[in-house]
Amino acid sequence: MKLILAVVQDQDSNRLMNALVEHNFRATKLASTGGFLKSGNTTLLIGTEDIRVEKALQIIKENCQSREQPIAPISPLGGNADAYIPYPVEVEVGGATVFVLPVEQFHTF
Repeated sequence: MKLILAVVQDQDSNRLMNALVEHNFRATKLASTGGFLKSGNTTLLIGTEDIRVEKALQIIKENCQSREQPIAPISPLGGNADAYIPYPVEVEVGGATVFVLPVEQFHTF
């Protein structure tokens, strides 16, 4: 058995959850916050049999797309102003960061 931890952008989470349920995967949805953009993410905990891991990864890949998003810069408070960019910049967001972990035991109470 494996535990899949998938960190996805909030924008993709509902579509992904629907696709997982449609393919008979069970998932627990947790709210999380990214460290770089400090924006909302969703972390999904998906437990599955070893033979279904590739199908779960395929569903995640199909439903979590990268996109460009403009962000407003944060002014340097007491930092080095030489690296400060005073206008919005486009960064790539979305997609998914996925960890597949072995599960030693699984219990339902």
